[in-house]
Amino acid sequence: MEEKKVVLRELLLKHPADIAEVLSHLSDEQAVDLLHRLYLRRAAAETLGEMEPEDSAELLSGLDPKEAIRILSRMDPDDAVDLLEELPASAQTELLSHLDREEATVLAGLLAFPPDTAGGLMSPEVIALPLSMTVQEAIDSLRRRVEEAETIYYAYAVDEQGRLLGVFSLRDMALARPDSPLSSLLKRDVISIPVEADAEEVARLFDKYNYYALPVVNTDGKLLGIITIDDVIDVIREEATEDIYRSQGVPLEERVDTPWYESIKSRMPWLYFNLLTAFLAASVVGAFESTIAKFAVLAFFMPIIAGQGGNAGMQTVTIVTRGIALGEVPRGQGWRVLAKEAILGILNGLAMGVVVGAVGYVWKGTYALGLVVFLAMTLNLVTAAVTGTVIPLGLRAVRLDPALGSSIFLTTFTDTLGFAFLFLLARAFL
Repeated sequence: MEEKKVVLRELLLKHPADIAEVLSHLSDEQAVDLLHRLYLRRAAAETLGEMEPEDSAELLSGLDPKEAIRILSRMDPDDAVDLLEELPASAQTELLSHLDREEATVLAGLLAFPPDTAGGLMSPEVIALPLSMTVQEAIDSLRRRVEEAETIYYAYAVDEQGRLLGVFSLRDMALARPDSPLSSLLKRDVISIPVEADAEEVARLFDKYNYYALPVVNTDGKLLGIITIDDVIDVIREEATEDIYRSQGVPLEERVDTPWYESIKSRMPWLYFNLLTAFLAASVVGAFESTIAKFAVLAFFMPIIAGQGGNAGMQTVTIVTRGIALGEVPRGQGWRVLAKEAILGILNGLAMGVVVGAVGYVWKGTYALGLVVFLAMTLNLVTAAVTGTVIPLGLRAVRLDPALGSSIFLTTFTDTLGFAFLFLLARAFL
């Protein structure tokens, strides 16, 4: 017991993020026990706020309900909402019903916003100051209210209706004369985020303006809350993970520690779909069985032409998907990207085609074979460029993630058409 106390004292000296990492490496029983001990030292709320919401929700569910409610009440509202969203609706209702009425109202209001919007990311803990104050009065007010603020890098001014008027910098306050009117420090050209803005748009605004925090407003300009840079970093990480998973047909819920029986259930549908597309490509080969039997040398060039098409197409898919995610491809302007990638496809196809054509000619000493593989490579790289552009743009047009299974769709086109080009040209010229 004494050894546990020593370990806990040492652990409490660490940053909450480091304590969260320790929890993630423990068994469920050990983690719940440690969380209970952290709760007794009033250190559980910050630690849970540093964990992935699904992990923190699982740990909280293992605690005594009274402890869980107290920890939830001590968490920052935005972190508490992220945790609640991972719980069943009945568990949410139960926890909210035992919270202080004001806290429950705040959390219920945040839960009403979709999690992938500015409203779902924001914290309502924002400080608004009246313009009638002096700088010293404002600083005194900030000192008194430090516990209720998400961040005090900035404070905001609102009118009688709560509409955002401008922003104050804490640095400007610290450097100003104490008796200066606070209104003299107000910056009215404040950048704000609409409450319904998509999470990716929020991330773009932070990337563009390099602020630590940005205010969130409704359609009337009323100040609702604040989004801080740490929330945006989480969004960027989640969006990047989502794009990587979707592009390869991997379920978003899967992690390295997901049980094998859960992984196989979620991966199997995509593997069956991929198998179907592989049969489609193989059927083209089967249709030209007599051509392959007559010109066995074509088998040597099949994986080269199909593989280069897949590689070039993935370059295009990656560039176009990234451009869409960063807002560099406005709707209606996709044809510009398509024209550029088509030109690149032609140039890359000609460059690669000359090489494989030369190999075919030198190897077999026939111009016809060189011409066939040259044209097949050129046409397949043009196909790769066009389909690599159209797939993400098309998915966006039907309101799907542009990264959704893009590699699977792309390789279906490049394999199937690559083989078809090679065999049709062989029939024509050999």
